[in-house]
Parts: sequence; C-alpha cells; structure tokens
Amino acid sequence: MKALDRKLLRDLRLMWSQALTIALVVASGIGGFLTSLSAVDSLDAAREAYYAQGRFAEAFATVKRAPLALAERLRSVPGVADVQTTIEQVVRITVPGSSDPVLGQLIGVDRRNPPRLNLVTVVAGRGLQASSTDGAVIEALVSQGFAQARGLQPGATVQALVNGRLRTLRIAGWALSPEFIFAGLFGMPDQRGFGVFWVDHDALAAAYDMDGAFNRAAVRLAPAGARTVSERAVLDGMSALLAPYGGSEPLGREHQISHAMLDNEINEQRVLGTVLPSIFLAVAAFLLNVVVSRLVSTQREQIAALKALGYPNAAIARHYLQLVGLIALVGLVLGVALGDWLGGQLMGLYGEVFHFPAMVHMVDPALVLLAGGITLATAVAGTLSAILATVRLTPAEAMRPPSPGHFKPTLAERAGFTRMTPALRMILRNMERKPLRTGLGIVGVAAAVAIVVMGNFFRDAIGLIVDTEFTLKMRSDVSVWLTEPADDRMALQLARLPGVLAVESTRFVEGTLVSGHRRERILVRGMPEVPDLYRIVDVDGQAALPSANGLLLTDRLADKLGVRVGDVVQLTLPTGRRRVLQLPVDGLVREMMGLNAYIRRDALNRALGDGDLSSGFVISLERGREAEFLAATQKVPAVSGAFSKATMLRNMQEITARNIRIMSSVLTLFASVIAVGVVYNNARIALAERAWELASLRVLGFTRGEVTALLLGEMALQIAVALPLGMLLGRGLVGLTAQLLKSDQFFFPVVISPATYAMAALAVVGAALASAAVVRRRIHRIDMVSALKTRD
Repeated sequence: MKALDRKLLRDLRLMWSQALTIALVVASGIGGFLTSLSAVDSLDAAREAYYAQGRFAEAFATVKRAPLALAERLRSVPGVADVQTTIEQVVRITVPGSSDPVLGQLIGVDRRNPPRLNLVTVVAGRGLQASSTDGAVIEALVSQGFAQARGLQPGATVQALVNGRLRTLRIAGWALSPEFIFAGLFGMPDQRGFGVFWVDHDALAAAYDMDGAFNRAAVRLAPAGARTVSERAVLDGMSALLAPYGGSEPLGREHQISHAMLDNEINEQRVLGTVLPSIFLAVAAFLLNVVVSRLVSTQREQIAALKALGYPNAAIARHYLQLVGLIALVGLVLGVALGDWLGGQLMGLYGEVFHFPAMVHMVDPALVLLAGGITLATAVAGTLSAILATVRLTPAEAMRPPSPGHFKPTLAERAGFTRMTPALRMILRNMERKPLRTGLGIVGVAAAVAIVVMGNFFRDAIGLIVDTEFTLKMRSDVSVWLTEPADDRMALQLARLPGVLAVESTRFVEGTLVSGHRRERILVRGMPEVPDLYRIVDVDGQAALPSANGLLLTDRLADKLGVRVGDVVQLTLPTGRRRVLQLPVDGLVREMMGLNAYIRRDALNRALGDGDLSSGFVISLERGREAEFLAATQKVPAVSGAFSKATMLRNMQEITARNIRIMSSVLTLFASVIAVGVVYNNARIALAERAWELASLRVLGFTRGEVTALLLGEMALQIAVALPLGMLLGRGLVGLTAQLLKSDQFFFPVVISPATYAMAALAVVGAALASAAVVRRRIHRIDMVSALKTRD
C-alpha cells in the first residue's frame, strides 16, 4: 500500500464521525432524487406499457344520441385511424350495508364484437356472460379500486338505478382499463364513492332505448408521421359531424381525466425530485468544503514534507480528492439503497390511487449513473478551491504555521454595544473573524428549517383547500343533479323530502370557451344572484358574486385563454343544436381547484333561450337525516345522481391525509440530517481549531461548563440567526414549488401555519441539541497537556 493510501485511511479513521454525517447528507439528497425520479420512470413505464397493451384511445367524444352509421363518417375524417362507439351512463349505486351515496359509470361491452380500443383486462373473477332475460340482474365487471375499497368480491351484488328502474348488478370479476387508471369523482381520489362497471351492451342499450345508437366514441388517430393534418384539425373535423347530435367538442388525450391526473402526479414528482435534492447536495458541498479546508490547513506540515520528498502538486491534490470521493461514494451507496427502498414505498402508495395490471418499481441504471455524476460534481465543486489553495503553497511557506488571526472590536462594539460579557465578546469576535464560514453555517441550518417548512406546507395547503372547498364554498350537505333540466317545481319537490332545510338551484352546461386560436373545454355553472349554499370563494377566503350578464373566470382559465376583464369570449354549447354565445369577461377569481366559469343562472337561461330551468340542486339538511334524505331521492325518477359532502371528504382524507403525513415525516427526517451535519461539523471543526484556547482558559480557572458555553454559544447564536432566516427561505421555497406545481387541476396556495414554523424550529433545535451533547463530551475530555503543546 502506498504511503498516501495509508494516510488516507488514517485520516478517515480519525474523522469518521464527520465523514459519516456528510455522507448521510449526501445520501439524503441522492435518496430524494432517486425516490422521486425512479417513481416518475416507473409510473411512466407502467403507463406507456399499459397504454400500448390496452390500446388506449387518443381522442374522446360524447353525444346525446347518435346512430351507429355516424361511426363510419367519423372514420372518414382525415387523420382518424379507428373509431369505437359505446353506450355509457352515470347511475346511482347502492352498496349493501352502506348508506353512502355512490356513483357508477356503466359502460356497454359488446361480447360479439370485442373492443378494439380501451381494452378491459379482467384481473380477478371471470369475464361477462349473458344477463338474465328479464334484465333485472345484469352481470358486471367492476373497477378494481372500487371493488377493493368496498370489499366487493366476485359474486357480490349491488343495486343500480338504471333509467329510473332499480336493477341488480352481479359482480363477475374485477377489471382494469387504460381509460380508468385513475377513477375518482370530480378529479378527487375517492375510490369509495365512484366505480366503473362494464356491463353487457345489449342490456344497457335496452334499458336506455339506445338500440342502434351510441353516446360515446373513442378514437385512435393515425401516427403523427402518417397524418397530413394536425390533431387540432382532426378534432375540428369530428366536431362538425358530431354537432347535430348534441356532441360536445372532442377531447384529446391530454384532457382525459385519468391521463391528466396521472400526468400531473408525474410532473409533481419531477419538480420535487429536482428542487429538494439540490438543497441537500448544496449543503453537502458546503460541509465538504469546511471539513477539507480544515483538514488541509492542519496538515500544512505534512503537505510541505510530501513536497520536499518529491510528491507533485497533482498527486497531493488527487490524494485529497480521493478522500472527498470516498465520503461521497459512501453517501452515494447509502442514497441509492435509500432511494430504492423509498421509491418502492412511494409506488405502493401510488398503487392505491393508480391501477395498472403491473406496476413495478425500478431504478434505471442511467439514473444511478446520473446520481453518481451529480455526487461527484458536488464533491469536487465543494472542495476543489480549498485543495488547490493549499497544494499550491511552496514547501517553505507550507512549513510555517498559518498567520495568526487579526482580532478587533466587533461590529456591535463599534456601534456602541459595549456592555456584554467576555464570553459573548469572544464568541462575536470569532464569528466576525471568519464571516464566510459563519455565513455558510447559518445558511446550512436555515436550509434544514426550510425543508421542514416545505414538507409540512403540503399539509397546510391541503388543509386550506379542504376548508375552503368543503366549508366556505360548499355550505350544503348534499348535491343532486337531474337527468334533464327542469323548472323550479323540482326544487319544491325536493324541499318536501325528509330533513331538508334549504334548497338552492343551479344550472350547469358543458361547453368550449374560445378566444382567438385558444380554446378550453369547461363546465359553466349558472348560480343564484347571491349564492348561499354553494359559493364562489377565492384563495383568500373571500366570496365573489356571479355576473349578471357576463362570465366570472378563474385566473388560470383566463391565462390559458389569454383574456382579461372586459374581453369577449365565445362559448360554444353542444345542446341538441349547437349554440354559440358571445359573452364578456366581467371578472376574475383565484380559485384553487379546476378551471371554472360562473354566471348568474337567469343570465345563462336567458342566453340559451330557455325558461327558468335548473339541472342541479344543493341542499342543506338537518343533522343526522342525510341517509333518510338520500334514500328518499331514489324514489324521485328525475334525480340521476347525488353525492354527500361529508362522505366525499371522509373518503378523500383516508388517502390524502395519510400520504401528506408520510411525506412530512420523511422530509423532517431529511432536514434533521442536514441540521446534524451542519451543526456537528461546525462544532467539531471549531473544537479542533480552538483546542489550545479552550485548554488555556481551563488553566486560567474557567470551569468545564464555562468553556463549553463559550464554544457551543457560537453554535447557539448561529442557530438563533438561522431560524428566522430559514423560515423566510422556506416561504420562498414554498412559493417557488407552488408555482412549479401549478396545473389545471390544482393550485396549491402559499399558506404556512404557525404550527409548521414551530415544528421546523423544534426539529432543527432538537437535532442541534443532540449534536451539542456529543461535542460537549469531547470538550470535557480535552487533554490539556497535548492541547497546550506548541511548535518551536
């Protein structure tokens, strides 16, 4: 073994605790990087494989009722490769033993003409067979997520209100489809409240008098290289054919709800897998710089001796880079193991929301190589300047000890604050003597505070979203909607049902907003003049009122359309015969969920040329009478669906709240590692540099406690400065992350509760106290004889 190799091992043995804390910080950064990005790769790979296997369509269209002959005309549109028509209906489902309102989407499957697109995969039980001749019992395949959430095994039955008639659905098996990888109600992860049921096409057609007709079309587009027209042109061509049949504007795959939710989650993980690891690795670079700077400065004599013996600068620099590389390598190995394990756990959580036939966590070797390259670059960037500055010294200069520090009155003393204890004066002077190291130490601890703030921000944001959406905005208990719009006699009928305190009418229509070349598919909601049970509430909790003649748009929708207040937009409505309305934008509102458009109900009805019609109602109930009311609505044929606010909230929080707690705990643990790494290394380096001073003070009569307070007081002062700085940094990090995570589905508000700030402070202070306890033991064990020895 070469002499430099033996020296390397000896140095690592002597500084093992510092090397370990730095390696743990590196491991946290690499672990976070691999956790997020391996989950991204795994989700993306599972999605692409299943899309190909399940022949997932690339465009979707809905009509009220169209003849099957229209399918051939759609196939003739330039750029269309295949068209598959089906019958789909949303119905009310009753699960035995539960009073919760449940919605089910029935999809007809023609067993004689198997689907070519959006293939259904049976994962448990068996496929569909013939239903009973009277249609009272219909065999069904049920979506796996709903079946698992509700405990529906093959052979179980549920009740469905099909076109006003109660039918029994017998579960033949569990199924998956690429169209419903995410199957939730209104974009919420509510698998208990929404299920997909694939049933016999003929039975569904007979129930809704749809023989020879369809109301849903899935479209496969020709490959981009083989098309002579753009996707937009293909959709426009289809839209013209669908318009006479009440067809809504066809949607591309990017607007399909399951794909959009999965794509949004992948993008979120990309952001988190980039932002947070960058902070960890920056702190690791700082720690490596501090440790290596101290090491090479204390080994000046050894460096001089090596140069005198003929070792070139390159060999000495390589020796220290090997030291750094070994620490980084340990961190990389630990990080890869941590990332692989956490990534698998994260995929397990995703498996409860996104359903694939096969979803395997994998860590791409290229990703590990990238992580290794980032680690190496971080280690070299953090230490190269310190190494080069030392090895460039001539042997004669390196043999001399470093020049003594220049002490002078502190800034506080020069400003007139002279009444301070000698210990505090010594602490402040030492901190001012090394401003760069002091500043970097403060920033390192502040980064730990910021990460804890970031981790708990999601809990605060979800809490605000839930409070705004389910308390301030949705003040009703139950919402119901109708098969067809009806006048307010329906409101009076609902008001007479058990437990009803108040009823509020609403009208919603699906359409497309167009401004220039930009367009967006939306749901326009017509509301009362002064809504009470369902209000428009912005991110600050302020209520807004719908406009009397124009639209009130969410700010993100206005940004996508490129419109401002006062502009006029075109609203295209596929209601039997296509209607085109020109409406002014009267106002904007910052909402947290969805791209929404509001108008007064009377103005919407007037623009449509209709009477006083409503398509849905929001209802306030007496406490404890919700189940009785929901049971009564099943006897009202015009009511096609209902959902309970309390049930939806409970179902959603089962998954969301738990996942937020897990994320916060992991990030708090990572932040504690940073805090330990920064505080412990700074304290150990300060102890090594000031051992002579501390031993001298002991000889002069200072107690161990006073000497300890002198050294750890500097650490405490840095933490005191770092805490408020870290909170400000955390708020900035939260703002940046919220902006990067903004999507059509969600906008995370920048809200941080006092409890989050307190948790961040407690986590970092706790980590600092643990580090201080270790350093305190070392101070008490200082060998004063050895420490007081000086060179001649």
